[in-house]
Amino acid sequence: MQVRAKKSLGQHFLTDLSIAEKIACSLRPDNAGAENPADVLEIGPGMGVLSQFLMKRDDIRLKMVEIDRESVDYLLVNFPQSSGSVILADFLKIDPGRFFSGNFCVIGNFPYNISSQIFFRILDFKDRIPQVVCMIQKEVAERIAEKPGTKTYGILSVLLQAWYDIEYLFTVGEGAFNPPPKVKSAVIRLRRNARKDLGCDESLFKTIVKTSFNQRRKTLRNSLKPLVAAMAEKNGLSPDQTAQFVSDPVFDLRPERLGVEDFIALTLKFSAC
Repeated sequence: MQVRAKKSLGQHFLTDLSIAEKIACSLRPDNAGAENPADVLEIGPGMGVLSQFLMKRDDIRLKMVEIDRESVDYLLVNFPQSSGSVILADFLKIDPGRFFSGNFCVIGNFPYNISSQIFFRILDFKDRIPQVVCMIQKEVAERIAEKPGTKTYGILSVLLQAWYDIEYLFTVGEGAFNPPPKVKSAVIRLRRNARKDLGCDESLFKTIVKTSFNQRRKTLRNSLKPLVAAMAEKNGLSPDQTAQFVSDPVFDLRPERLGVEDFIALTLKFSAC
């Protein structure tokens, strides 16, 4: 029995066992051991190529969430030990935290077409997810791990780097999959940093980051015009006061020049008016 790759689900099944084992070994939960296993959630196990190596580890307790019924049936037949650990569900539509009493790590070969959505969902549980190991499209991996000042640095770079230290581990070629994708893949590891809070309004921070990069070729003075106008109206600022607000040199920059701390400072500037 084989599972048919479904284009609608973005399925490209990893077939290279050496790569699968390397990904499994890249997950290193802190202080985990046979007597104190770490809870781990695998997203999209498919036919269990990665899962089989995770199930061999005695330092983790594995659960798997899979949207494809055919894949779930395959896992239960070919890996009987997975019974009770496979959840038929859409990761984007469930509360993954309800399957664990405490923190849990995340691992998986994320479907390319929803990888960004998966990361945004992970951010919703950032205080309970200390580590993520995943294989994604190489271009997206580079963007997430990139530092300020480059063309690939963007929304996910800022939002994820605010809460996680990110390592680009290795590149995976197209031939490691069936069917082979048209792009290269990469494996990255995210480790939760020591930040407890941003020290600013987190919702406003996200809005400023997203609005800035939605017109990334423009300076912040232009891309953030709607937010500046709304802030000025809310606080009753005069045209002169609004002009003074955007006279700060930061508004002369494009968003890719700002790091996490710069965006926090910008958020505080908006909040202070």
